[in-house]
Amino acid sequence: MKTVIQRVKSASVTVDGQLISQIAKGLLVFAAVDKNDTQKEAESMAAKVLKVKLWEDEQSVKWKKNVQEIDGEVLCVSQFTLLAITKKGNKPDFHKSATAVKGKELYDIFFNQVKSLYSEERVKNGVFQATMDVGLVNDGPVGVDYCCEDEAVFTRPARVLLKAVENSMLMCGQVTIEIETNPPEMKNPTGYTPFDPEDGDTFKGHVHKTFELPASLLE
Repeated sequence: MKTVIQRVKSASVTVDGQLISQIAKGLLVFAAVDKNDTQKEAESMAAKVLKVKLWEDEQSVKWKKNVQEIDGEVLCVSQFTLLAITKKGNKPDFHKSATAVKGKELYDIFFNQVKSLYSEERVKNGVFQATMDVGLVNDGPVGVDYCCEDEAVFTRPARVLLKAVENSMLMCGQVTIEIETNPPEMKNPTGYTPFDPEDGDTFKGHVHKTFELPASLLE
């Protein structure tokens, strides 16, 4: 999922001459659903939108407050064109975008999660798949974009396994590496505990591991 977030003094959505939604100070959020997105990405993006700090605090220090902390409003607008591929030719390619059915399902999850995490009265919506006139007064201007990959972090150490497979690839010096990102919890391999660790403590040290490869790989 991808969003483009604009810090605004005001914003509005009009369809066929009819005003659908409008907000005062807050965020205008354009959101696009990728064909590979799931509910997890939609909910994660909703939280990220509300947490991004685009306003200054009472001491005029910039980038200290998010939209909730300033009691701002949020206007969400679906925009699949954010996922356009423009590497070849002059015509945008939208194959990364989800289908209309999946796009609406996950966009609705995203929008409802923003409302649930913040305030139903302060979160407004556009009209999915409609041709919208979007008006805004950009404050700054300030705008940022986020992709769901920004949330991809690994909280556990990865276990790396080396496979010795005797084929033409290995003869050229290549090795297949498998990475397991959800291994069992690993104990302290050194057996050395210089203190009783408490929550938040960090232990630094060196671990040496020897891998034995078949002699045929060294020929």
